[in-house]
Amino acid sequence: MNANTDQHNAIATPLADEITQRLQALAPSYLELENESMRHAGYFEGKETHFKLTIVSEAFSGKRLVQRHQQVFALVNDLLAQGGGTIHAFSIHAYTLEEWAATGVSPASPNCSGQNKG
Repeated sequence: MNANTDQHNAIATPLADEITQRLQALAPSYLELENESMRHAGYFEGKETHFKLTIVSEAFSGKRLVQRHQQVFALVNDLLAQGGGTIHAFSIHAYTLEEWAATGVSPASPNCSGQNKG
């Protein structure tokens, strides 16, 4: 499993670490969590408000996309702004093993409508 949190080693990543830990409940064969906060307005070092998740799991087999997202949200909702947390944006790309074998890459994130530094 790849548990890439895409952070500098010196910067604390408590939210990314918590998300990654919680997602282990889905037994991912691949997990990549990218902190995209630096590409958005108001960024400061260590900010964790915008994430892109790519996750591959057998737990998604036979599930529609909305059901896969519901599985992920059930694990992290309290960390999201809508659930009382501080994460403003959480993009989910959830694949079965077969889908990932066919594509092997998640789509690029769109540019921020405010200030884009990426």
